[in-house]
Amino acid sequence: MSTAVNTMKKKNAAQKYQAPTKTDTRILMCGNEALAEAAIIAGCDAYFGYPITPQNEVTAYMSRRMPEEGRVFVQSESELAAINMVFGASATGKRTMTSSSSPGVSLMQEGISYLAGAELPAVIVNVMRGGPGLGNIAPSQADYFQATRGGGHGDYRTIVLGPSSVQELANCMQLAFELADQYQMPVIVLADGILGQMMEPIVLEKRPGRKLPPKDWALTGAKGRPQNIVRSLWLAEGALEQLNYKLRTRYEQIQKNEVLCEQYEVDDADIVVVAYGVAARIVRGAVTKAREEGIKVGWIRPVTLWPFPAEQISKAADEFRIFLTVELSMGQMVEDVKLAVAGKSPVVFYGRPGGGVPTVDEILDKIRQLTTKHST
Repeated sequence: MSTAVNTMKKKNAAQKYQAPTKTDTRILMCGNEALAEAAIIAGCDAYFGYPITPQNEVTAYMSRRMPEEGRVFVQSESELAAINMVFGASATGKRTMTSSSSPGVSLMQEGISYLAGAELPAVIVNVMRGGPGLGNIAPSQADYFQATRGGGHGDYRTIVLGPSSVQELANCMQLAFELADQYQMPVIVLADGILGQMMEPIVLEKRPGRKLPPKDWALTGAKGRPQNIVRSLWLAEGALEQLNYKLRTRYEQIQKNEVLCEQYEVDDADIVVVAYGVAARIVRGAVTKAREEGIKVGWIRPVTLWPFPAEQISKAADEFRIFLTVELSMGQMVEDVKLAVAGKSPVVFYGRPGGGVPTVDEILDKIRQLTTKHST
């Protein structure tokens, strides 16, 4: 039976992972359109975007649905313009988002840094494609470093969510807006070309949300109250240093309270496979087959890529195990796995870069090889 660890409310608190709600209102949607409709349900007031494959369906869907809801849609002249429009709309207290794919998100990095410096909430969806450069339009997970390390200049972080199904991609939108509003910072939803394009039956609904602080910092007109100033420029002696200390305190709070991960058959496992997103779906099939062969293997799936579930992986490493990290890249998340394991167990990497997608049998063969080494 699948078990999971959710540390959103209390550090180290083990809670049941909330599976998608089953109702009679399931509909078939592709990931890009599902995330777009879910963003509307979550209260997105304004969307700004520029077309790029493989996320074009998001922009196309929003161009129709946002005006129908009486909300703002703008197809910007570039990704640079889109992220700065997000900045402006967010400064007025509105829920706002953009979406793009890898090269486009690279162009947005300066704006994301400005959002972080100005303490503005926003949601950015990256439907990753192969790189570097223009690369191709095949699925990839090679933007992990960019997303989890800030991506732009300065000492800042972004919360990063890594869904693994169309249902979870849709569910992530409400959570992303709530996290952005609660912590006044950008949140990135990290999908990929497979999740964006694949179709699955899903439930679209607004779930009970968390209690959020008032947006008394927003630029809504200063009549009858002191003016608000939204800025990321701090020239007074020590002012920028104090801002960075303030942000660090906030990031530490997020690391304590907002970690999400899922675990399966880890307790008796000799091998633990770590994967996120679409790679985790493939790993799940390989682990199931390996268990049928009598191989003691489990998996850990990070749902929040930052904050990373380092504590959960570290705890699993207290028992001697081999860790196998599987990614659609040359190896990026594996560095966080190694940091979490801290030398207590060996960490092995298996990846396919540039749009390559491993099969269940490929991963199963890797598990068999590690089993042989472990037994000798």
